[in-house]
Amino acid sequence: MAQLIPPHGGKGLTICLLEGAEREAELQRAQNLKKVPISARVKGDLIMIGTGGFSPLTGFMTRADWKGVCENFLMADGTFWPVPVTLDVSREDAGQIKEGDEIALYDPEGDEIMATMKVTEVWEETEADKRWECEKVFMGEGTPTAEEFWKIAEEDHPGVQMVMKQKEFNIAGPVKVLSEGEYPTKYAGIYHRPADSRKIFEERGWSDVAALQLRNPMHRSHEYLCKIAIEVCDGAYIHSLVGNLKPGDIPADVRVKCIDVLVKNYFVEDNVVQGGYPLDMRYAGPREGLLHATFRQNYGCSRMIIGRDHAGVGDFYGMFEAQTIFDKIPHPEEPGKALLCQPLKIDWTFYCYKCDGMASLRTCPHDKKDRVLLSGTMLRKLLSEGGELPDHFGRDEVIEILRDYYENLTEKVEIKTHKAATGD
Repeated sequence: MAQLIPPHGGKGLTICLLEGAEREAELQRAQNLKKVPISARVKGDLIMIGTGGFSPLTGFMTRADWKGVCENFLMADGTFWPVPVTLDVSREDAGQIKEGDEIALYDPEGDEIMATMKVTEVWEETEADKRWECEKVFMGEGTPTAEEFWKIAEEDHPGVQMVMKQKEFNIAGPVKVLSEGEYPTKYAGIYHRPADSRKIFEERGWSDVAALQLRNPMHRSHEYLCKIAIEVCDGAYIHSLVGNLKPGDIPADVRVKCIDVLVKNYFVEDNVVQGGYPLDMRYAGPREGLLHATFRQNYGCSRMIIGRDHAGVGDFYGMFEAQTIFDKIPHPEEPGKALLCQPLKIDWTFYCYKCDGMASLRTCPHDKKDRVLLSGTMLRKLLSEGGELPDHFGRDEVIEILRDYYENLTEKVEIKTHKAATGD
């Protein structure tokens, strides 16, 4: 019998999603509670808490949790966690909520009550607090000083912009989740709860599973990374973000279509599983790489593929900073509180004309001019401008899907390039 990695936190999957009669009763009760609007990011976090994707979290973080996570990667109880998971509310709403209150969390975009919450703390996050959080969570080797970071962060870093636009207060407390939003229907067959992926892996007899994080269309380098993982593990989990991205990124339904055609034509299907999860990108580079490994552990993955500039944006992070950060994090001794999912560190991969195949900086002795060095960012820029792609960057079937998408776009967003996109 396959023995999958246990969920993070040592408490199993902490599922806060109600179903059936219990859900209906709570939904009825929620109609009489104060409704508090939530952002798209909080909605995704809430669904992950509900399904056990964020185990062992059962609600949103206290100020002590937030401070410990930003400063030391540890929540107040000593459990490893790499990025804050907080729920922001306006000053007006905070003034009407006190410790012990029960409230309803409302998604204004979907016009739906998503959860109920028992408030345990109402705490202010000042402008100075937000800047401190940004420096701790988003500042990397590409901008090693706070002065360099703030010169460009507020204009060019979507994660920083997201934090700085948060409302003035946060509320903490456990939740009862009542909905998974549009994801189960819009991405039927792709959207997974952790229990779903674990069941699939167990049925296949897998115990050592590698996760491939995707927010861009799957090109040849992604394909190569995935195939390396399949060679050394029981199987690979191609796990795509189906939540919100920054403007100019390619939507989830197009990316899913690209993965479908790749898996069908270029993989042994028994060795790969495709799934989707509902978070918004935070673009936190190394810290987000740790988050990806943390919740992939809950989905049953023992390894997280970490390549070049994982979850990066612009030139804020070193090329392999998301790999080296795994060697620097704390490892709590208390069982279950340490991160168990390990990184599968792979060098920069590309097609080399002289090697006549896919290679990496560790295996290819040739010059830069012999290599197809393009990122997902450069792919989007070339396609959006109607440019020609170099041979061997992507499979023809995938490029055809992407060209069709860009040709039918009515509103285009300027794509900024950076060192990671061009190979400089």
